[in-house]
Amino acid sequence: MTRQPSDRSAGTAEVPAEGLSTSEGPSAVEPGDAPAHAPAAVELRGITKRFPGTLANDAVDLTVRHGEIHALMGENGAGKSTLMSVLYGMERPDAGSIRIDGREVSFSDPGDAMAAGLGMVHQGFKLFESLTVAENVVYAAEPRRFGLVDRAAARRRVRELAEEHGLIVAPDAGVGDLPVGLRQRVEILKLLHRGARTLILDEPTAVLTPAEADALFAVLKSLAAQGRTVILVTHKLREVLEVSDNVTVLRDGRVAARLRTAETTADEIAAAMTGRAVELDRVHPPGTPGDVVLDVSGLSAGDAVRDVDLTVRAGEIVGIAGVAGNGQSELIEALAGLRPVTSGRVTLSGQDITHASAADRRTAGLSYVPEDRHAVGTAPAASVADNLAMGHHRTALSSRRGLLPPTAARAHARRLVERFGIKASTPEVPASALSGGNLQKLLIGRELAHDAPLLLVEQPTRGVDIGAIQNIHDELIAYRDAGHAVLLVSAELSEIHGLADRVLVMYEGRVGVTYAKDEADERTLGLAMAGGTAQQPQAATQDGDGD
Repeated sequence: MTRQPSDRSAGTAEVPAEGLSTSEGPSAVEPGDAPAHAPAAVELRGITKRFPGTLANDAVDLTVRHGEIHALMGENGAGKSTLMSVLYGMERPDAGSIRIDGREVSFSDPGDAMAAGLGMVHQGFKLFESLTVAENVVYAAEPRRFGLVDRAAARRRVRELAEEHGLIVAPDAGVGDLPVGLRQRVEILKLLHRGARTLILDEPTAVLTPAEADALFAVLKSLAAQGRTVILVTHKLREVLEVSDNVTVLRDGRVAARLRTAETTADEIAAAMTGRAVELDRVHPPGTPGDVVLDVSGLSAGDAVRDVDLTVRAGEIVGIAGVAGNGQSELIEALAGLRPVTSGRVTLSGQDITHASAADRRTAGLSYVPEDRHAVGTAPAASVADNLAMGHHRTALSSRRGLLPPTAARAHARRLVERFGIKASTPEVPASALSGGNLQKLLIGRELAHDAPLLLVEQPTRGVDIGAIQNIHDELIAYRDAGHAVLLVSAELSEIHGLADRVLVMYEGRVGVTYAKDEADERTLGLAMAGGTAQQPQAATQDGDGD
């Protein structure tokens, strides 16, 4: 079911190249389907929130009406999370007011927000895996009979809610046995059971297949058609255009634009987010594969990775697609030497590294950008310069005895800081002082600087601003074109399609299907990611010879 946008005239906010703040004065958009005179479901006025050294929200206004799906967008550090934390009672504003259904409120904690009809689904689900669906949904709000929990009534309640809202899930199923998409349904059912009239969803499709995302969008549209309000915090422009009625864009803690979805474009939203024109979703031309650099045969690593065969050639990017939890991260860890190999063989440039240590693999010519940039990829307490120098004490950058002179380390750091646009006051500040996006740029810059024959890279642009994504993609393509091999894992299908010369799909620890760049659309990949049957394309062989 698709709702038509409101036909009240409002137009689209203009987004000049040098930026725009529209945080003062009334919104240019009258969103939602409620009568214009009706109180808004949520109204934030002049919200200001400061942290030490940071003005996170600067007099932000936000109006969301009943029956509306409202997208909140912005780059890292724009203030989205802080604003939603204020709305949901997790932070107290320094200035400004909150009105729910026209009534001014003050929340001390999320419990107050829930009592006012708000509910939030976080990126990390808040579920008890040892309990059933019904037990999770009614937890702390159980139906009772004679003072005892009425389990039959709980199951009936969950079944009724599920059928009413199209969130079908078995009440007696164990949550620990459910796939991610169904767990998300349980989270939404929890909020509906508690009477939430406004639902806040934080990056809700980050771990969903395309088919699961489509099912979620249908549910959100149905909820909005029933008069409920949805605030969607996301960075995915296509999803915003598909499901939302209106968009508020934050930049540097202020409102940069208020846009009616039906009258805007992805380019306009991206320009509002960054303050400049951005070229989106570029598909790079294919590389010219050379000799095999990485050869994996029958690789298993416990139960997570099972009998995987793959090759990556010089001058080639091979992408791995799959829903989180299907073995992609474990495969990369096994190749990097961080997870024991239980069977199979791995060679790098003809050298057997199956059971080599992580250090020996680096010496053999492997660089690695891990998914967890904090715990695995960097040393947060060390300086930016020291983090950028890690591993280079064995290279020509170092002096004798493996020591890296401080002057060489600082010069090396300055080069990479400038090349990758790493925002740090000086190279001597600790890495922990960097934002997540800047820490990611540090990590990728350091690993590319090793100039190794093989690069393993997981989620290269996760948490990175739209403007920096282009730079990282260009660097990876340049690395490929210089004759290196790249094995890429990404949760973003558009990223894999734009960068990869071949795409492997992992499901339940196995590589099931291989596609050439031009042979798989998102629907086909989504089907394979969900374990559906898909015919093996003829043109994409496992070693790339068919390209």
